[in-house]
Order: sequence, then structure tokens, then C-alpha cells
Amino acid sequence: MKNPKAKLATVALAAGVLAVTTACGGGSSFSNTSGSGSSTKAASTGDGPLTVLIGSSGTAETKAVQAAAAAFTQQSGVKVTVTAAQNLQQQLSQGMAASNPPDVFYLDTSSFQNYAKTGALYPYGDQVKNPDDFFPALKASFTYDNQFYCAPKDWSTLGLVVNTDDWAAAGLTDKDVPITWDQLSAVAKKLTTSGRVGLTLDPTHSGVDEFLLQNGGTLIADDKKSAAFDSDANVQALTYVKGLLTSGVAKFPSALGSGWNGEALGKNKAAMTVVGNWIDGSMASDYPDLKYKVYPLPAGPSGTKATTSFTNCWGIAAKSANQANAVKLVDFLTTVDQQMGFAKAFGVMPSRQSAKDQWTSAFPNDAAFLSQSEVAHPDLALAGGAQAIADYDAKIAQLAKTDPKTILSSVQTNITAVIKQNS
Repeated sequence: MKNPKAKLATVALAAGVLAVTTACGGGSSFSNTSGSGSSTKAASTGDGPLTVLIGSSGTAETKAVQAAAAAFTQQSGVKVTVTAAQNLQQQLSQGMAASNPPDVFYLDTSSFQNYAKTGALYPYGDQVKNPDDFFPALKASFTYDNQFYCAPKDWSTLGLVVNTDDWAAAGLTDKDVPITWDQLSAVAKKLTTSGRVGLTLDPTHSGVDEFLLQNGGTLIADDKKSAAFDSDANVQALTYVKGLLTSGVAKFPSALGSGWNGEALGKNKAAMTVVGNWIDGSMASDYPDLKYKVYPLPAGPSGTKATTSFTNCWGIAAKSANQANAVKLVDFLTTVDQQMGFAKAFGVMPSRQSAKDQWTSAFPNDAAFLSQSEVAHPDLALAGGAQAIADYDAKIAQLAKTDPKTILSSVQTNITAVIKQNS
């Protein structure tokens, strides 16, 4: 099974290969100053029906969004048509190119950067009710040139997911849950057997960036004007991850005959993995007998806690004739009640902080994911950076055989070149 990481209850968009176009750190207040790709025009006030394009993870999600749209129509009188895309990236880019985009659509962080840069999005983020209620990492993910563009619809962080049967068989207890890197290495070693590795990781930047952040490192500055991939802190962190691989207590999924780390866990080829809450749907569907628990990620050597976050927003097209009503729809879809409805229907985490306690009470087995909200950093995204990030991913896949400093120096060069192009 393919890695469903970027679904977060949606289908992932491939970053930066949009037909019409070629955020790290938190914050809860952003300027309304227009950036190079933003618009200060008043919202269009057409009263036509709204079209919504989603990348659905399945029938449950499609029906939930359609039901929410129907409830909005009943309340507002505005007709809404929800379409589940066969290929969200392609259909969205075609609509943009033809000047006939959907009014509202799912948008991932990398595609957001590209569309915001070219002015294809209506920047409505500060128009929704209580915009500061969105988790800071999510607002940062959808901020471009200091402007908050679109409301985050849901998200996930990464957690440490442990096969509890393997854990018990190794003689481990709750006291052994790792809270430091040294402890993670130790339990991975204890869980490693002749037929199973202790830990498996996603073989991309998403599988290692959290370690860099836990070591006090940074990737791209909040203002997207500089990068620091080749810092000593990041080299040390990537060296630690390489050590897990070369010692044999950790392996990437391909070395375990698996397509992604969740599959390796499900097949019991690995006893632990670092993954987001999309693991729940995959395990329920493919490995329903697996027993597992989720824990916060361990801290780095200096005690720094960090995880990365994955999210999508409700984008609104700059060329939509119905922007005012589109904002009202998004406002409706991002209420706490509606977000909890989505959570119960297809397993997502709410993007509003005010829903945290309610969600945690409803989903106690996944509480560790949301408990890390204050130390969450946006996933790596940069306008025009798809090729550079893909190259980074390719190098991470070869980490066990490659010098970490060499990898990060190359990434630094490539990302810096993209930043210069964007300036």
C-alpha cells in the first residue's frame, strides 16, 4: 500500500508541478499587508452556486463533506456542489488555467506556496471568525508574505507508534517509553529480532526533519529568506538517524519488503515507527488485529521537543465570482462542531485550538498526536521548491550509505537557489 501520509483525510498533491505555476515556526498574529502574490480587492459578491473540489480519502470523507455542504445550504440558501476529484492536482490546475477554477478546494502546503506566489488564491484567512484560534503551526503553513491566506481544515503531527505485543514480549513496560534519543536507541535495540527491526522510518525528509528540529536545528527561516540545512545541529541529528540505520536497529520500509512504514508495522517487520494519525485508517483497513499505542516523540539531547505537522487548507480561488459566500462556507466548515463531525466521520484532527479538549476526550488513543501541538513545526514547503525537496528525499533514502554532511550541504545549496529565485 502506498504511504497515505499527505491525505490527512485527503489525497496528497504533488508539490510544485502545477500546470499553471511552476512555512516554519509558529505565530498567532499576521499582518494584512498584501504580498507579491496576494490581493487586496474586496471579495466578489456573486450569489451563484458554490463549487467545491476535494481530494477524498474515501466514501466516508466524501459523504461527510457533502452532508456538511447540504447543512450549509439549508442554513444559508446558497447551493453547494461537492466533487471528489479523481486527480485533485490535475483538475485544480486545469481549472485555474482555464480561468474556471472551483470556488473552494483542498490545498496542501506545497501547492499553496506556488499558488499564493502567482496570485491564484483569494487571501481570506483573517476574514473567518476567530482566526487566531487555529493552531499556530497551521497558520504559519498557510501564510505567504506575512498574509494568512486560507483556513486550515485539519492536520496531523508525528507520533511514536508502538506494537504493544512486541513491546511486552521484549520485557518493556510503560517506564521504558523513550523520552530521549538514547532511550529510543535502547528500546529499538531490545525490540530488534532476527525477523523484525525495532524501528522503521519514512525514507524522506518527513522521516528525518523532526530529528533535526529536536536537536535545535532549523530548516527554512519563517520569512522564507534563508535556509540552514547544513548547520552543525542538523548534521549531528542526521548522523544520529544514520547511526540507527547502520546499527541495524532501524531500517527504511523498502529494506523490509514494505511500501511504507505503516505497512512494515502492520506486517510486524518493525515494532515501532514514527508516523501521523493517518495510521489509524490504514491499520483498521489492512491490519485490524494489530494492537498499538501512540506516544509523543522523544526529545533531542538538549531536551528540545519537536514534531512536524501535515495539513491542508480550504483554498478559495482569486477568480471565483462568489468569494463572499465561499468565505461563509469555510467559516461553517471550520466551526468546532463541524470539525468534530469530520473527526468522527473520517478520523482527522481539528485545526482549531478550542476543539482540542473535546477531540482528546473523544479520541484518547490518539491523544499523543494532539498533545504535541505546541511543539509542532510546519512540514517543509517552498514555492518552486518541488525539485529541490524531491532531491532531498532521494538523498535521505540513501542515508545509510551517505555522509550526512554531504547530504545537507547539497540540500542547502539547492534550497538557497530556490530562495534566490523567489526573491
